[in-house]
Amino acid sequence: MRLVVISGRSGSGKTSALNILEDVGFTCIDNLPVSLLSDLITKLKSENLSEDLKLAVGIDARNLFGDLNLIPKELETIEAHGISVNVIFLQSQRADLLRRYSETRRKHPLSSTQVSLKEAIDLEKEILAPIAEIADRIIDTSGLSLHQLRDLIRNTVVPNDTEHMAILFESFGFKHGVPSDADFVFDVRCLPNPHWKLELRAQTGNDPEVIEFLESQVDVASMLADIIGYLTRWIPKHEVNNRSYLTVAIGCTGGQHRSVYLANRLTEHFSQNYPLVKVVHKEFPPVKPAES
Repeated sequence: MRLVVISGRSGSGKTSALNILEDVGFTCIDNLPVSLLSDLITKLKSENLSEDLKLAVGIDARNLFGDLNLIPKELETIEAHGISVNVIFLQSQRADLLRRYSETRRKHPLSSTQVSLKEAIDLEKEILAPIAEIADRIIDTSGLSLHQLRDLIRNTVVPNDTEHMAILFESFGFKHGVPSDADFVFDVRCLPNPHWKLELRAQTGNDPEVIEFLESQVDVASMLADIIGYLTRWIPKHEVNNRSYLTVAIGCTGGQHRSVYLANRLTEHFSQNYPLVKVVHKEFPPVKPAES
């Protein structure tokens, strides 16, 4: 039996994640009280339903207050019975959560006439801390489309090639905050900035003119070579440590030019040796936010 626990901030994409797992053969249960998790596992085992079962359970802040403090012990007990357990925690930056609730006009599950949306978001972070601390992977869904979230969930939980580690390169802008799910962060703000050339300002690192400009800069080539050298040295060390995924974030000021170009080039390079390599540009608008 395999158990995947999906948790995270309201508005970060938990419902979408459960739907994705259901599509690939998981039996999914949303908003299960933590205190009932062990009873559910015991019931499934007693009825001989657990041998080949893939179960995904959504656990969020709607649990009875204090229940989430029980989850580390509950999961230890379940693993002691030989059941594979993975915990995935989804989160987004506070500004993104505020925007999503504003745009959808939905009510946050912890908000009320006495608790504002901002207060509810902050309260939820505190309540979910026990499960965030034990998560096997934290995924920052800020700026991700549903399609990108689908790829991340699939590569994390059910990769097509289980013998290879999934590698994600993501470009971002430091002015929007550092992605919380990154294993490595490379700061490329020291490189020549196409933003200061008026004819390039409105373009991105995907456009030929920006690519030509950056490839004419010696420092850009040196930075790319150094990052490739570093990752070539250390990615295998993560592989032998049984890591199934690795997230490499490349940041410039706004996340439009330098970081995009380098993330693309790194994806091209490492795709030659690793079959599960993807790239995400986090600051490219507009994308429809993942539903909660």
